[in-house]
Amino acid sequence: MTNHIQQPAKKKTTVANILLIASLGILLCGESYFGYRLHTISAEQEQIKEDYSVVNSITFGIFSVDQWREKISAVVGQQVNGFSMTAKQKVALQAQVTDQLNGLINKTVAQINKPQKSLGGKLKKLAFNSFVDEDELYALVPVFSKTIITKINSPASKKRLKRIANSKMDQLEDQTYDKTEIAKNAMTRQMFAKYQVSNAADFDKSIKSHLSAIHTLTYNYAYAMLGCVLVALVLWLILRKKTRLQTTLFIMSLLFAIVLLGSGITTTIIEVDARITTLNFKLLDENIAFTNQVLFFQSKSILGIIETLMKQPKPDSILVGALLMLFVIILPVLRLLGKGMHVWGSDRFAENKVVRYLAFESGKWDMADVMVVGVAMTYIGLNGILKSQLSNLNMDTGPLKTVTENNSSLQPGYLIFVAYVIFAMILSYILKRIAKPQEKDPQVLDEENVPT
Repeated sequence: MTNHIQQPAKKKTTVANILLIASLGILLCGESYFGYRLHTISAEQEQIKEDYSVVNSITFGIFSVDQWREKISAVVGQQVNGFSMTAKQKVALQAQVTDQLNGLINKTVAQINKPQKSLGGKLKKLAFNSFVDEDELYALVPVFSKTIITKINSPASKKRLKRIANSKMDQLEDQTYDKTEIAKNAMTRQMFAKYQVSNAADFDKSIKSHLSAIHTLTYNYAYAMLGCVLVALVLWLILRKKTRLQTTLFIMSLLFAIVLLGSGITTTIIEVDARITTLNFKLLDENIAFTNQVLFFQSKSILGIIETLMKQPKPDSILVGALLMLFVIILPVLRLLGKGMHVWGSDRFAENKVVRYLAFESGKWDMADVMVVGVAMTYIGLNGILKSQLSNLNMDTGPLKTVTENNSSLQPGYLIFVAYVIFAMILSYILKRIAKPQEKDPQVLDEENVPT
């Protein structure tokens, strides 16, 4: 009689497990798809921002002698080409010319009237005093100075002076060269071709448009992933008393956790972006401006951080990278596998010391939660330092004005990694709850769950 009752119950349980696997499988596929898209779009965002930071690097801007040369040359050239004396300037210049001419006459008269020893010198002195009236010379000085100023302001003279000034500026430009212009031109041509634009303004516009769309997509995919995991947790809550379904629920939940972990360690978690938004100052009443000068940009995932550390030539950096790899990636994966083996394996295999250690006791070595706190503290520290240092660069002194911007932020990858840590804690709690009744005799559990 008992066998007849147990067979329909087992069949019913099998059907329920199949339906549960199918339902959770759909959610798992959705979570995997959203995680993959989040990873690819996050990588695209990182590449776009790196391209932007290269094009707008301070190396090719404020720190470039070529850029300063071009901007100053443009201002000076504009001043030279627009040169024209005002009435006040003409009067001042005429007064200076008059003083110079009077001084020249004084020196000439003094030179001729000094005692002469040679016969030629005495004859020159006699001729000068006989035919030249000093007072008449001084009287003619204002007329001469006015004629000179008039000549200087003639169109032909202005054109000649501007040509001389421009030639000197060109000569100075040729002598002022820091070899960044060639590199910048090659780089900008490549970037403009990549984003199918023809100038810097269109490039900035295209980048902002791309980043705005990507920002929305990354968070949408992140929230969609979390939604899938949340539905799985709701199923746990609904089916928590169905002991025959707990193994299937738990194994599928482990797969959800693995997807969260994989996406969390490969997607960008933190971004550091410091820039000078504008730098303006006055030169010869003309404005010289630099905009969007990137001081520093770095964007990393957890795996990217580990990879960077492992590539360093310093042994201590390699050691830190190896420890992060072990305690943040390898050990969490082994813990999940240990939990799965303990729940799904046979009694002899599930009670293996290594499996039990990984499932129940290895949590003290799992540093994923420490990584969450570490990244958060790093962000808070870096953000505070950058704000403090950048605020020191902000100034408005009239002729000089600078505005800085700190765009550092935590990225969706951090949100996913935090979700993994929380989900892994929940699974550990669930495992402890379901492991206790499983320690009983399996026959007793079967009898307890057979419907009467």
